[in-house]
Amino acid sequence: MSDPQAPVWDAIGGVSRFAALATMAELGCADHLRDGALTVDELALRCGANAPALGRVLRQLASMGMVATAAPGTYELTEAGATLGEDTPGSLRSAVRMIAEDGFWYGMGKIPQTVRTGRSGFMERHGPLYGYLKANPEAGALFDDYMVVRAQPFAEAVASRYDFSGVRTLVDVAGGKGHILAAVLKEHSAVGGVLFDQEHVVSGAREFFTEAGLEDRCKFVDGDFFVSVPAGADAYMLSSVLHNWSDEDSTRILRNIREVISDDGRVLIVEFVVPDDSRPHISKDVDMRMLALFGEGMERSTSEYAELLGKAGFRLSRQIDLTGGSSIVEALPI
Repeated sequence: MSDPQAPVWDAIGGVSRFAALATMAELGCADHLRDGALTVDELALRCGANAPALGRVLRQLASMGMVATAAPGTYELTEAGATLGEDTPGSLRSAVRMIAEDGFWYGMGKIPQTVRTGRSGFMERHGPLYGYLKANPEAGALFDDYMVVRAQPFAEAVASRYDFSGVRTLVDVAGGKGHILAAVLKEHSAVGGVLFDQEHVVSGAREFFTEAGLEDRCKFVDGDFFVSVPAGADAYMLSSVLHNWSDEDSTRILRNIREVISDDGRVLIVEFVVPDDSRPHISKDVDMRMLALFGEGMERSTSEYAELLGKAGFRLSRQIDLTGGSSIVEALPI
């Protein structure tokens, strides 16, 4: 018979395992180990860490497969651990450091309070997330790096899995630096792009598109999607946008798109979509972070997206599952 307490103890242990992972990322252990095995004392010296404390963390990391014991008191990097290298392609170091950042960590710890009151404990202390990131440049830089890491697999999947035939102009609403839009433009030469975001974001996106050699195929427009979005395009993309907002605010954004989209246009919502059953899914993990940091922000199920889109004058046409648990929810004007 299975132990009914096992899932509880595993979840409790997960906090300790993540703390060890966060320590590895924060101290840059992967970079120090990439040229070969080191003793605990050698690694502690390079990391600027306390050797006995680091040794205990490395013991935990070895049990997780992030490092391996090369000899007693000596550790080497594993393939999994190498993903935390600063310069490793697709490095996850910034993602781990972002989740362990003081404000984020506080918000996760206050989820019980958030559930009691319906108000984000993070927002009660720090205010809106983006204001917090602006006021804390180090956290803001971590968040930007995290979003780039998160966007890369989305970008490749959207560009390769979705049929952009017939799309002349794609507006990336709140597209950040535009990694997904750039991937689409590279893959589909007939598509022109519009990157729409706040003024300070758009300036950084221009540099990114220039470096990618795509500046001539993209226009850059700044503004507020609660007021309006660029008119006249036949496709609008919202990637990791609607999950930041309540149903009411998300409906406002979608209605602004509905007012200007062409009759044969389409909206592409790129998000984690929550399964309607109880199986484990990354969307449910992310939804806890949304609850912690935004309060009313949330990941949604297919049926919830259908209802939301209907309120804004769209119908859900289809859902295309991508890598890593993400999906494209395609919507058409009613």
